[in-house]
Amino acid sequence: MIYSGFKKHIFAFLMIALPLCGLWHIGQGAYIQAKAALAQFLLESAWAETLQGQKEVKPWPWADIWPVGQLSVPRLGLSRIVLAGASGEALAFGPGRLFQTHYPEMAPHTVIAGHRDTHFRFLRYVKNGDRLVLHTHNGDVHHYTVIDIRVLHENDFLPYNAFGETLTLLTCYPFEAILPGGPLRLAVTASRVKSSRPGQVRL
Repeated sequence: MIYSGFKKHIFAFLMIALPLCGLWHIGQGAYIQAKAALAQFLLESAWAETLQGQKEVKPWPWADIWPVGQLSVPRLGLSRIVLAGASGEALAFGPGRLFQTHYPEMAPHTVIAGHRDTHFRFLRYVKNGDRLVLHTHNGDVHHYTVIDIRVLHENDFLPYNAFGETLTLLTCYPFEAILPGGPLRLAVTASRVKSSRPGQVRL
């Protein structure tokens, strides 16, 4: 009888606790979505101020990140604000430009990294021949064509300079992995499209 009563109490506890846990998880998910939406709004605002000539505009006062560009993929109809650096904080809110690389007007190779399950999830749908558009913080617009898509080990070396002025988008691989990180990377490399004359871009 004691054991039977104990089982009833456990069952009653689970009947109350499980729905509460479910509501808590739903609330956590809604909070994360709301936080992400607010962050994107603040990043867009900081990017607009950057295009007006301000430097290192932080989206919120205590942030260690600031927008330095905007990446667009016309075929997929999407764009992403690019942040300075690829620290954990930066990648939590958007793709980040690696500090050891520069924009096209300064160096031949630019590398932008992003998480495979959030801001760079779209890389699984990118194809050779796709056009990428990179708006830089000084107002310049650069067009690229995807020419190489490959999976690399994190220690592999790819001779990017062999392609001329390039933009590489980098994310962890495979996309279906349950655990974060891992040694593999998907590298999408695009070659910059040269203008036939000033002010004209041949696509």
